[in-house]
Amino acid sequence: QVQLAESGGGLVQVGDSLRLSCVSSGRTFNRYPMGWFRQAPGKEREFVAAISWNGGSTNYADSVKGRFTISRNNAKNAMYLQMNSLNPPDTAVYYCAADPGSGGYANPAAYSPWGQGTQVTVSS
Repeated sequence: QVQLAESGGGLVQVGDSLRLSCVSSGRTFNRYPMGWFRQAPGKEREFVAAISWNGGSTNYADSVKGRFTISRNNAKNAMYLQMNSLNPPDTAVYYCAADPGSGGYANPAAYSPWGQGTQVTVSS
């Protein structure tokens, strides 16, 4: 059974930082691009960041560029999202996902599998 598991979410204050982790089990995704998405209540799931299989290429949504950093450690079957300067619009459930194939790195419909999500809440 392929599983992705996110961790690291929590309740923080404006300007704080969090580091999310995503670990794969049952199958490794060391040869596949991976991505982070988020979904706020009442909104569609949106792209946050993506990383190539070897970490050599990254892409970010404009809303997080300069504040968030995506990285991966294939030896640990793990991917990370360092989030700095958090503010209330960043509040959402954050999901990791793997293997978008040819569907485009920013297209959530192209990814499978997904993790269960981790809640990030930024309080003002």
